Amino acid sequence: MQLEAKSAILIEASTGQVLYETNADQPMPPASMSKMMTEYLVMEAVKSGKISWDTIVSPSQYAVDVIGSGQLIGPGEKYTVKDLFGAMSIYSANDATVALAELVGGGSEAEFVKMMNDTAKKFGFNEASFFINSTGLSRADLGKYAPPGTEPDTMITARDAAVLARHIVIEHPEVLEYSSVPSKKFRETDKSPMINWNWMLEGNKDNPNFKSYVYQGLDGLKTGHTNEAGYCFTGTATRNGMRLISVVMNTPSEAKRFRETQKLLDYGYTTFEMKSVVPAKSPIDSLKAIPVKKGVKTEVPVVTADPVDFVVKKGETPQVTMEAAPLPELKSAPIQTGDVLGSVKVKYNEIEKTINLVASQDLEKGSWFRLMMRGIKNFFGGIFSGIADGLKNLF
Repeated sequence: MQLEAKSAILIEASTGQVLYETNADQPMPPASMSKMMTEYLVMEAVKSGKISWDTIVSPSQYAVDVIGSGQLIGPGEKYTVKDLFGAMSIYSANDATVALAELVGGGSEAEFVKMMNDTAKKFGFNEASFFINSTGLSRADLGKYAPPGTEPDTMITARDAAVLARHIVIEHPEVLEYSSVPSKKFRETDKSPMINWNWMLEGNKDNPNFKSYVYQGLDGLKTGHTNEAGYCFTGTATRNGMRLISVVMNTPSEAKRFRETQKLLDYGYTTFEMKSVVPAKSPIDSLKAIPVKKGVKTEVPVVTADPVDFVVKKGETPQVTMEAAPLPELKSAPIQTGDVLGSVKVKYNEIEKTINLVASQDLEKGSWFRLMMRGIKNFFGGIFSGIADGLKNLF
């Protein structure tokens, strides 16, 4: 596949499987795709109760003055987190982004940037990747508001962007309620609405300007553009129950970032499918039962707690390997159906998933008499076994 992008990647969201990549580990300026990290941290702050969607925000002078997309807020005005989040997600508003970053960062974008970089490290970003601000603007663009220091501008890789997008859509799918909106007024009194920079949204199907770019099932996620970054886009779409995430970086034009995204997504949906290789509640041949202590029986049958799915090329039957094991410490009866007793590692190519093995039936605790008799039997069984082994060694 030939792409007019200096870096690109395509992954399946639920598994994280990489379906296509080119130069995906080269750090590059992401422009406003940086805002995905800001979105994630704002939603985390809401989830933790640190802030709420109705929290009132009084933007700083920096937020009011910041250049680029947005310029929606004015001095002395107040907004809710929800209003600002919508402006950031729909219109890529820099002013709304700074206001949210300062709120979550305790009044300091610099503190918020530390949170961004800590989260990037937690997610396993490339060691050369880092953020210098919440918006993705360059130092030159920020002027007097540029952060101190000698570090270059924000840099991430296409793989980093895909990993971040995956965390967002899995942990905070509510973001799609914002990113999928084609247009919306920031204030009810505004004459014109904010227009989403994402031309591929399914909601644009009746828009004569964008309908040729519309992609079925696409509902996000984040565009980006500066002179240094070129035109970037992290897209996500769902078809046939499979969500894909695509990233293109440094494409030559606004239209090209969407055309190249279409190529990636088309490749994914025409070439791959999700296939279940281990159904839920199925026994594993190598470990059909697991020993337990103090039960009416000495072991209990186990099955998989969840299904295991992999993305495979259409028409192929995946060859997987499985390695099952009980928990390090055996459990004691009583055992209830669904209790976790072990795990199984399922490997396909270089991808490995671990799921729990659970009891498929209840097991009552044995009576003291039963347990005593079992102990006696085991004791003498061990003695006789030792004698038998000794006799074998004599002849």
